[in-house]
Amino acid sequence: MRQKNIMRKSTTNETNPLQEPTAKNFMGELMAMNKKVGAENAKFVRADENVNRFLNVPMSNIFSLAKQFMAMPLKEIEALLDNDLYEARVGAVSIMDFQARDKKVSEESRKALFELYINHHDRIDNWDLVDRSAPYVVGGYLSDKPRKILYKLAKSKNVWERRTAIVATYFFIRQNDLDDTFNIAELLVNDKHDMVNKAVGSWVREAGKRDHRKLIAFLDKHAATMPRITLRYAIEKLDKKLKDHYLNMSKITP
Repeated sequence: MRQKNIMRKSTTNETNPLQEPTAKNFMGELMAMNKKVGAENAKFVRADENVNRFLNVPMSNIFSLAKQFMAMPLKEIEALLDNDLYEARVGAVSIMDFQARDKKVSEESRKALFELYINHHDRIDNWDLVDRSAPYVVGGYLSDKPRKILYKLAKSKNVWERRTAIVATYFFIRQNDLDDTFNIAELLVNDKHDMVNKAVGSWVREAGKRDHRKLIAFLDKHAATMPRITLRYAIEKLDKKLKDHYLNMSKITP
């Protein structure tokens, strides 16, 4: 992927010399922000899945740093993804997201970002890493292309790949293109993992804002048997009468 080698100012000290947008320089800036090891960002990862190492750098700071390093070449982003530090991977997917959102980015670069995401999904291993990048990196790339990959991901044994399948459709929802959201939700509606349940409920809710009838049809079909958490997310924006109707349909004990 060809990109301009843009030099960026340091975020921690404006008197520092301009730096190349490399993984090494990103990590230097990130570590300079760190106050103590061990810390706050562990709250974003569930205890039963916590195999990460954490710093104590606020998410807003990481996003700002990623924006300043958004000209980072693909190989350097890949190096960040391979880092064991959770914050490094947050930075990597944030840079990918910023690049994918750039209206001037080439189709070749969009494809390369998409392939990096899919081929390194083992490094995108938490709900926030998926949500930070899947809508534009995956959904944005697939917006005018066949979407079979999403249905393959929806059938994956990997929970984060399944979450990607539904979360990526947010880009389509913004274009009033709702079929894939509801079709993938059909595949995942009885998923056993709560992080997929929450995403399915949230995304059919968002799609339902665009087409209320499709949401109602989905709920009429599944409300009685879907996981309670999925149902609660899905009906969140409905009026009280409809909420009560679907909650009463549910056969699952809260």
